Amino acid sequence: MIPLDQAVVARLESYGERFEVLVDPNQAMRIRQGEKIDLEDVVAADSVFSNAAHAERASDEALLKVFKTTDFEQAALRIIQKGEIHLTAEQRRNLIAEKRNRIVTFIARNAVNPQSGYPHPPRRIELAMEEARVNVDPFKSVEEQVKDVVKALRPILPIRFEEIRIAVKVPADYTARAYEITTAGTLEQDEWQKDGSWIAVVKIPAGVQEEFYDLVNRISKGNAETRIIERLS
Repeated sequence: MIPLDQAVVARLESYGERFEVLVDPNQAMRIRQGEKIDLEDVVAADSVFSNAAHAERASDEALLKVFKTTDFEQAALRIIQKGEIHLTAEQRRNLIAEKRNRIVTFIARNAVNPQSGYPHPPRRIELAMEEARVNVDPFKSVEEQVKDVVKALRPILPIRFEEIRIAVKVPADYTARAYEITTAGTLEQDEWQKDGSWIAVVKIPAGVQEEFYDLVNRISKGNAETRIIERLS
């Protein structure tokens, strides 16, 4: 259970009934985005209320009417997933800032400037979002919002989502750590050569090219060979 002073109200109104549970707003948001979290780490009390401020519990009749069960966990999850979460102004600002940063990071890692082929720096994306007056929803996932954000940015910032297929050859002396290279993307093909070297084709988001090359060079001490095979947009 979380401390009561850290909780906010999650409220669902249905069929003329009102249901409330006391939740941690950050953890509740993670549940709304599909994560599996122990409810004990989300709620401040194992009760469904009709009015949490007055500690008035919802009746079994009302729970059965709406949720077809009196089980706390099942009802609480429905309330968190489908209801409204009431935040303080500061909590809302913090959640929006955190979600905005995640959106910026996603775009910086997965998109490029089609004029140069290189990713936009995060700060440039942030400034363009401010100029475009992009509104971020703290309760929607990054993936749900990126399409609309990019649409708003395009009149200001040339941008295109792109992936790259890169062929990598790691000499035999450095193959012990070669599979670490695949952590930067998706391994599509690999083959061991007679001389002990390792050849692979890895697909990565265009925005992580520099990170990818840094990783390859670190593992091979600069002795690996890389070649871009294809750009996918």
